[in-house]
Amino acid sequence: MKTGKVLTRAMSRIEEKKGEGVLRAALRLIESRQKEMLHDLQGLVEFESPSSDKAAVDLLGAHMARQFADMAGEVTVHSAAAFGDHLQVDFVGVAKSKPVLLLGHFDTVWEIGTLKTMPFKIEKGRAWGPGVYDMKLGIVMMMHAIRALREASGGVLPYPVRVWLVTDEEVGSDSSRKITEQLAMDSAAVFVLEPSQGIDGAVKTWRKGVGGYTVKVAGKASHSGVDFEKGENAILELAKQITKIAGFTDLKRGITVNPGVISGGTRVNVVAAEASVAVDVRIEKLKDAALMEKKFRGLKPFNKKCKLEIEGGINRPPMERSEKVLKLYRRASELAREIDKNFVLKEKGTGGGSDGNFTAALGIPTLDGLGAVGEGAHAVHESALLSEIPRRTALLAGLIGTCFE
Repeated sequence: MKTGKVLTRAMSRIEEKKGEGVLRAALRLIESRQKEMLHDLQGLVEFESPSSDKAAVDLLGAHMARQFADMAGEVTVHSAAAFGDHLQVDFVGVAKSKPVLLLGHFDTVWEIGTLKTMPFKIEKGRAWGPGVYDMKLGIVMMMHAIRALREASGGVLPYPVRVWLVTDEEVGSDSSRKITEQLAMDSAAVFVLEPSQGIDGAVKTWRKGVGGYTVKVAGKASHSGVDFEKGENAILELAKQITKIAGFTDLKRGITVNPGVISGGTRVNVVAAEASVAVDVRIEKLKDAALMEKKFRGLKPFNKKCKLEIEGGINRPPMERSEKVLKLYRRASELAREIDKNFVLKEKGTGGGSDGNFTAALGIPTLDGLGAVGEGAHAVHESALLSEIPRRTALLAGLIGTCFE
C-alpha cells in the first residue's frame, strides 16, 4: 500500500470524532492486556536498578532493549561510563514530522537487596515494590500505549515516536542531560512518564528548579584549652553563615533554601579549622537562578580571618507553567473526558524536579506526571493503583496520536 493511502487511513481513524474512535479501541486493547502489563511490570521491578550500580542497571537496560526491539523499535544504546547506559528507541510513523518524545528513567533510589523486604506483589488493588511508582510502571505504559495505538490505527503509527530512558535521573542527570536536550529540540512535544502528583492522579504543569550549593569555611586550628585565642573557629563562622543563608528563603516567590548537611571540626578540644554546609535550593522562576547565584557568591565572612569557598549552582531549571504546557494539559483533559466522562484530569505543581525541567526550559511543549497513579515515591509504601492503569495508558496513546492537531 502506498504511503499516502496508509497515512490517510491512519489519520481518518485518529481524527474520527476528534480521536474518540481510536481511543475506545486502544482502551479495549489495553484493558484486555492488564495481566500482561502487570507481568511486564514485575519483570522490570525484579531487575533491581539503583543509580549507583552500573552493572545492575545495564542488565535491566538490556532486558528492555529486547522488549522494544520485539515491538519493532530501533534501539540505540548511549554509553555512560559512570552510570548505566541510556536507551533511545525510535518508532517509525507515517507522517514526516518531528517525533513525540516519551521521557523517563529506569534508575531507582533502592539498593540491591531491597526486594527481600519489599517484594513485588499485587495486593489491595495496588502493585507494590521498589520502583513500581517511580517510575517503572510509566515505562510499561509507554510500551503498551505505543502497541495499542498502532493496532487501533490500522497497524501503523500515524506519527513517529521516540522513547528516551536515562539511568541517572535520581542523581542529577549529569551524564544524560545533554542528550535529553538534543532529543527534545528535535521533538514536537515531550510527555514525561514520571508518576502523577498525588493519589488523585494530577499531571504536573510546573516543577521547581533544583540546585545545590556548598559553603566551605577555612579557619585556624588551635588547642581549645592552651591556645584558644590563637584559633579561628570555622564552625562558629559557619553557624553565622547558615543563619544568613536560611534568610534567602522567600516563600512568596517560591524560593526555598535548606541547609541540609553540615560538617566540621576534628576533636572537641581543637578549635575547628574547617567546616562546611550543603544547601538545597528550589526556585519557581528561571530568573531567580541569577538571584540565588548573586546571593551565594556574595557571601562574606563575619570573621575576617576566616575564608569562604562557594561551590554549586542551579542544575535543573524550573519547568514553568507556560502556555505551551497548558495547551498540552488542555488537550489531555479533553482526551480524558473522551475516554471516560468521569475521568477528570487535574493539574498540580511540585517542588521536585525531573528531566522534564530540561525540556520545558528549552521551550518544547512538555507535560509531566503522565505515569502511574499512586503514592510512596522513595518510601517503603511505594505503590500504584491498578484501577488507573488502563485509562492512563489510553490517555498516553491518545496524546501520542493527536498532539499534532
